[in-house]
Amino acid sequence: MSSLQSSDKRAWRVLKFGGSSVIRADHWRIIAQHVRDNLDAGFGVAVVVSALRGVTDLLEAQLNPETRQAATDILDEIKSRHDLLLEELGLNQQLLADPLQELATRLAVIDTAGPPEHAALLGMGEILSSRLGAAWLAAQGLPVAWLDSREVLQAEEDARRGTRAAYLSAQCQALPDPALGQRLSARAPAVVMPGFVAANARGETVVLGRGGSDTSATTLAALLEADRVEIHSDVPGLFTADPRRIPTARLLKMVSYREAQELAAMGAKALHPRSLIPVHQQRIPLWLRQTDRPDIDGTRITPEARDHGAQVKAIVQRKNITLVSLEGIDMWQQVGFLADVFGEFKALGLSVDQVSTSESNVTLTLDPGANLTDEGTLETLRQRLERHCRVDIRRDCATVSLVGLGIRTILHRLGPALEVFEQRRIFQVSQAANDLNLTFVVESRHADRLVQQLHQQVIPGGVGGDSVFGPTWEQLFRRERGQPARRRWWEDERERLLALLDGKESAYVYHLDTVRAAARRLRGLKAVDRVLYSMKANSHPAILQALVEEGLGIECVSLAEARHAIAGLGSLKPAELLLTPNFASRQEFVEARDAGLRLTVDNSYILEHWGRDLAGHEIFLRLDPGSGLGHHKMVRTAGSHAKFGVPLSEIERIRRMSEAHDIRIIGLHAHTGSGILHPDNWHRSLATLGEAASELADVRVINLGGGLGVPDRRDELPLDLATLDAGLLQLRHELVRPVEIWIEPGRYLVSEAGVLLARVNQTKGKGDVRYVGIATGMNSLIRPALYGAWHEIVNLSRLHEAGDHVYNVVGPICETGDILGLDRLLPQCREGDVMLIANTGAYGAAMASRYNLREPARELILDGRSY
Repeated sequence: MSSLQSSDKRAWRVLKFGGSSVIRADHWRIIAQHVRDNLDAGFGVAVVVSALRGVTDLLEAQLNPETRQAATDILDEIKSRHDLLLEELGLNQQLLADPLQELATRLAVIDTAGPPEHAALLGMGEILSSRLGAAWLAAQGLPVAWLDSREVLQAEEDARRGTRAAYLSAQCQALPDPALGQRLSARAPAVVMPGFVAANARGETVVLGRGGSDTSATTLAALLEADRVEIHSDVPGLFTADPRRIPTARLLKMVSYREAQELAAMGAKALHPRSLIPVHQQRIPLWLRQTDRPDIDGTRITPEARDHGAQVKAIVQRKNITLVSLEGIDMWQQVGFLADVFGEFKALGLSVDQVSTSESNVTLTLDPGANLTDEGTLETLRQRLERHCRVDIRRDCATVSLVGLGIRTILHRLGPALEVFEQRRIFQVSQAANDLNLTFVVESRHADRLVQQLHQQVIPGGVGGDSVFGPTWEQLFRRERGQPARRRWWEDERERLLALLDGKESAYVYHLDTVRAAARRLRGLKAVDRVLYSMKANSHPAILQALVEEGLGIECVSLAEARHAIAGLGSLKPAELLLTPNFASRQEFVEARDAGLRLTVDNSYILEHWGRDLAGHEIFLRLDPGSGLGHHKMVRTAGSHAKFGVPLSEIERIRRMSEAHDIRIIGLHAHTGSGILHPDNWHRSLATLGEAASELADVRVINLGGGLGVPDRRDELPLDLATLDAGLLQLRHELVRPVEIWIEPGRYLVSEAGVLLARVNQTKGKGDVRYVGIATGMNSLIRPALYGAWHEIVNLSRLHEAGDHVYNVVGPICETGDILGLDRLLPQCREGDVMLIANTGAYGAAMASRYNLREPARELILDGRSY
């Protein structure tokens, strides 16, 4: 045994397990293994546990006369939960008889109890779980003893805090105690301690507030000067948003104490905000792990976490925020006004969170995590504040915060994302003095949707590098539901692709079987009545023919596209196309009408000035739902900065104009963007358009547009069509009247079917940077330059060789932006090798040009036919 691990100077590790971890017998086996591994490594181990999930909620409800149940009912419920776990673990059913008797006694007197008795009652859940855990770990042969946390955690006395806060939201000293480790080692190499519970100077039980078990663990770690703390729960760490609501939220792999503190304080639920203070002061690493997924590294909060420049790390929310607004012209230039007002908060033991001021208004918030804001306290606060000014108190508010380093320096980049607040009432905006957050106070009912929209726009795909952002929640957990990694068609067709490029410098190749497979997936959606192909993605005749044969219709955006489709598909009737032009000329509308095409109108100007041209006709109306989504601002097609669609606020005006010209609006259409990989987007669109349809009597079709995303990287998961379908089916039943549901994807149907092949012309090295130059560039594929799009790039000639060289892949166009891929790991590339750029079946050839008078790549079908 090393000197570090000698019996009198043993280094300690603190392992904390939450309520969802300790409620399951299989989790206790994992806990035992963690204890065993750390003991084998020579560390002393302190296990801190929460109450079994739900127990503290039951006890807390007993404190409120309105939610209080019969004491015997609560006792029976808590006893049955512990009895079940005792049985599953093979422990004696009488093990918890003494603490259960104490619980019964405390429940019986709750009617006349005050804060001291309330604290003792609330801490019983942790007493029970820790007693159970210590007994089971000892039964496994581990050298474990139970430790009463009231022996080691001493609450600080603070006369400024109210009596309830002193007992129910206590704060503990966290200064190193060199003798504590020796005392614990003398008791046992490992101890199990209840979290949440401490003692005051009089020896009375106090509790640390909800979530205080985390703080118990980090405080104990500070006392022990521990090697590290691990907090194990039902999530693997901190994410860029609440992953239960935002499945595309990404795991944050490593963050600084400051960032973690901000995330926790602003609403991240993986740890308690106060828990970071002790470990930060002592520079003790804190690891966040998932109990039943030890294979996931989780989040590490360490002194070694590096800053990665100004960037938003997460979008978080807090609900149940109390907003206090103080109004009065007399406060203007009144010396000491704020001091007097804040004195009232101090007198009631209330901690103010955010503050904003003007000449005649002071608005501030109270965080329920730091305050006990019951009705009585707030009414007392109101009465005291009304001595100074008019007072308005709102309880049902929420904060939505963008958290990250250097927020102030990137406000200009956040501008388009903040459009999501356009139709929402904002009570307060504040920017943290430490430049770590930008926070909006809104109505609680809007918070979830605002977080979804902001996350989609601000954190589109893990910008910042692998050292910051880990996998998404879906990548971590959808694989558990039997989602196999997909093999790309071009891997199986390598030899045929190489043969197709023989004698050519570059070519697009389209795999029609992949096109047909995508069409069949969409045709299989039960909630969707009709699928149209948005042909602007790729107008190749062979692709159009394949999709029409699969039963799809065609959506086009210009009269020229419509004519191209009709000419190439002799069986296609004009009425089977949907034409959705944008800022087209009056002449184009007239010609489309005369050709018998079904028209979509996306501007009230058309009805106001050209209404008589459409008199007696049926039209679709394209609406702007108010905010756009997508992987890049240039593909977001809704919101005030997008040129598409009629604002929802103009529906009544549109209705009057259409009636005046005898125009029937039979369909509503919305398209929010492209590259969207979560089904909530179309669920929201259906809800929005369904509400709009209630104002237009003739609507019989709702067209949800396209934008169905395609995974760019191998580890990304495809759009969950089953969830999309289930949500649409449910929402259909809630519409005011039956309608048909249409969708009109483009990229989803053809992107994966296409690859761009190009030969290597040259390679170059400039310092540490290596380039591989290929035979075509942004003249064939402009998406990387225009959108910052990421495409997988492989050396098809050396597909099975290890990628051990980092290259920038560039084209021959005389433009700095002619870059197809940066920092790609490839085998050594040589002149004549064939490079393959994947996912280029959409918006590749369709957006090609003859810039520099270089011909773009030709288009081929896999069987060799060219068009």
